[in-house]
Amino acid sequence: MSRSIRCNSVVIRTAVAVLGSLLLFGASPAVGAATVGPLMLVSGPSPFASCPDTLGWPSPSITYTNAEVEPFLAVNPKDQNNMIGVYQEDRFGAGGGAHGLIAVTSLDGGATWTRSLPRFGKCAGGTAANGDDYDRNSDPWVSIGGDGIAYFAGGGAAAALTITGVLASTSTDGGLHWSEPVTIQRDNSPDYSIFNDKPAVTADPVKPRTAYVVWERSPTDHPYLSMTTDGGKSWSAGRDLTPQEDNLHTVGNIIAVLPHDANHGPRTLVDVFHYAKGSFAPDDSFIGLVRSIDGGKTWSGPITITHKVDVIDVDPDTGHPLRTGAEFGGLPSVAVDPGSGTLYVVWADSRFSRGTHNDIALSKSTDGGLTWSTPVKVNQSPPGVTAFTPSVDVLPDGTVGVSYYDLRNNTPDPTTLLTDYFLARSDDGGKRWRETQITPTSFDDTTAPDTPSGFFLGDYQGLANDRDSFKPLFIQTNSGNLDNRTDVWRVR
Repeated sequence: MSRSIRCNSVVIRTAVAVLGSLLLFGASPAVGAATVGPLMLVSGPSPFASCPDTLGWPSPSITYTNAEVEPFLAVNPKDQNNMIGVYQEDRFGAGGGAHGLIAVTSLDGGATWTRSLPRFGKCAGGTAANGDDYDRNSDPWVSIGGDGIAYFAGGGAAAALTITGVLASTSTDGGLHWSEPVTIQRDNSPDYSIFNDKPAVTADPVKPRTAYVVWERSPTDHPYLSMTTDGGKSWSAGRDLTPQEDNLHTVGNIIAVLPHDANHGPRTLVDVFHYAKGSFAPDDSFIGLVRSIDGGKTWSGPITITHKVDVIDVDPDTGHPLRTGAEFGGLPSVAVDPGSGTLYVVWADSRFSRGTHNDIALSKSTDGGLTWSTPVKVNQSPPGVTAFTPSVDVLPDGTVGVSYYDLRNNTPDPTTLLTDYFLARSDDGGKRWRETQITPTSFDDTTAPDTPSGFFLGDYQGLANDRDSFKPLFIQTNSGNLDNRTDVWRVR
């Protein structure tokens, strides 16, 4: 949900919190001397703490003030020192969404961060007049094109979830200021038959002033696509990418853009998603995609990456559910090797443990998404340990990075759920993996906002690169601090 105002920015000095010395990846000839730097705090106190709640439904609901969740990150291709992160602020306990969406910008490679408040929803200044009078805001996503234009997309919803929308805002100064958002889709559905959910934006890495927003829209849950070719000033009407499919339900759609061919012809796009035919039960559950070889004008039918996606995410001590993106059947993350064009997709899956717990699965395609490799396990967790919420990215030299949470350091104490964040790397296309623990000390996931689907850090986390190294942006809890349950952290 994007209504951005040009507000006074608040500089967050992230020199707060260097947690320990550098964490080395480990001496592996296959990976090289990769390092993970000190952690830095990116988020600050909520600017929406005084915003009144008008949720109305469902009742009762809790507002977790100062709780940040669901971050995403982009690095500017024109300036590797410019990074933009986005996240939800003040997560609601029921019904979804948060008070608002926040952007944070670094112009010095992550040494300092500047916070801005795009006008996403009522708490940030959205009104009926500008089309962003939403009580709930969710699903922040950011992408920066090869021309340096940044696109910030999000979703909005009325308190009772009868009105939902998709919006996008742009920045031409590295994320310091944001345009008035443009409404891409808005529906008023008193009977709840229409719902717009989980928008994601992808800026074209080569074609100037061009970006793509994709989301799922009920009642069919088909993927819908909108494009801009004028730098976000206007967007095309959303259109169904799978109108021929009568029984296809998708969630977690993400557009990936393949590199230009030698003749710089039309772009090849893929929309990766989790989908089901009939229900999201394991036997009907798939990770798949549709593809376009003409820049988004026409699209193929669904192509299956893998089938029978079974996910299990619970606190192993108490059975309390964890909302990790897997409750939707394993939301995918996708990345493209900028050199070879190889596509990589990761998701959470219990296939490697015969259904006892989730691991992180990866599959790749070397032919533009037409065929896919047999899924392999990425995480190096000990037997019986749950891993969840993966993100994938690829360096220009072809090194693949996958970040994820892991419970290997948890103890049998039912009052805590000790959790850590990891980064795995492969320089041989996913055959061998070497991982490092990003979090110097474990955090207690039971401090996270508790939604009807469980403890919530986000359906996704951020992972980008500055051409030399991976840059995770992720949520940790402040263990036991119920007034400031979570914060956004990154590796410098």
